[in-house]
Amino acid sequence: MSDEDEVPVVKKARIFYGSLEEKEKQRLSREGISTSAKDAVKAGIEAGHINISSGESMEMEERVSERQAEVLAEFERRKRARQITVSTDDVEVKACLRALGEPITLFGEGPAERRERLRNILSVVGPDALKKSKKEDEKAKRTQDEYQQTWYHEGPSSLKEARIWLAKYSLPRAVERLDAARAQKEIPESTRTVKQQELHKTLRNVNNFCSQIGDDRPISHCQFSPNSKLLVTASWSGLCKLWKVPDCTLIRTLRGHNTNVGAISFHPQATLTLEESDVNMASCAADGSVKLWSLDSDEPVADIEGHSMRVARVAWHPSGRFLGTTCYDNSWRLWDLEAQEEILHQEGHSKGVHDLHFHPDGSLAGTGGLDAFARVWDLRTGRCIMFLEGHHNEIYSINFSPNGQSVDPSWLVTSEDSGGLFVLMNFHFSFLSYGLIYFF
Repeated sequence: MSDEDEVPVVKKARIFYGSLEEKEKQRLSREGISTSAKDAVKAGIEAGHINISSGESMEMEERVSERQAEVLAEFERRKRARQITVSTDDVEVKACLRALGEPITLFGEGPAERRERLRNILSVVGPDALKKSKKEDEKAKRTQDEYQQTWYHEGPSSLKEARIWLAKYSLPRAVERLDAARAQKEIPESTRTVKQQELHKTLRNVNNFCSQIGDDRPISHCQFSPNSKLLVTASWSGLCKLWKVPDCTLIRTLRGHNTNVGAISFHPQATLTLEESDVNMASCAADGSVKLWSLDSDEPVADIEGHSMRVARVAWHPSGRFLGTTCYDNSWRLWDLEAQEEILHQEGHSKGVHDLHFHPDGSLAGTGGLDAFARVWDLRTGRCIMFLEGHHNEIYSINFSPNGQSVDPSWLVTSEDSGGLFVLMNFHFSFLSYGLIYFF
């Protein structure tokens, strides 16, 4: 190939670096574009038809996708799992799973898989979860042991004074009762048998003396006065009525309760030594109200407040100084009417307490409730000295024998399935039905 045959040189396009503003101006001037076009562009920008960036910039935050976060979390969990030490004893592994609330074994799971499952669970909840669970179990066990223990709390000084007063009151009466029991024991057996036969013969001849409509709602309770000349009744209508015995004439209607009246009771010295204007009766109702009554007024003398649930029974202490009430909050209470305060709030039943009765000596109190158990309490010490069981249903009545001796049955207790209970006092007793009163 000769030198004359040269290859033509190809002209390459030029590459410009930097701004093209000057080149663009030269091109526009060569093409004859006037400044009027620039003015038109500026006018379009000002009118908002052409959007030009102001040069502001915003940094974009680095966001990790959810999938990446899950993968990272899984890597961290596996890293923690490798650092957790798990016992090789399968029994201990099962105990740890049970403490964490997990199933101790799965279908087809072996000891190795079980250890790995425990390791994975601890990597999620943390190794401290097992320690916390053990501490909670120990605390629950300790609390249960403390609950089963007998505990006492310090009572007010008025309770101590009342206990001393009750001891001084009951001890002489107990001596008299024991002397009477010894004298009764000296009587020949044949003489006692004859007296009992005469008593039974008299009881067989007891007939219905009269009946009276007491209320338009069921009558819940009634009681004779200490002199046996008056009878007081309580009804579900909220009314209490005072009747004259034996002609059954209505003397007075006591109005004060707004719901079912559970019981009304005479003071031990009512109609004997107390004036008619004094407190002669006490009543209770299902709304927790307890009211005190006199014999010369149809309105309550005073109210006893403090019960939040149903009060089923009220009972006077033989001394007349104290009043006992049973409540469906699983407790019974003792009120000192001279001091006008509650001196004892006694718990012990697992369900509501329905009935309460005091021993004739004034030293003991018996309670029965919806838990089908009865308890005997020593008022001088506050201890439960006897626990009576045998009923299968609720106990609705409990009574001491009037003589308080073991010669006759010392206890008369009724429950829901044991029928009615009648305590004979001077051969008078009454039977309550749906608004009717029967005298025998």
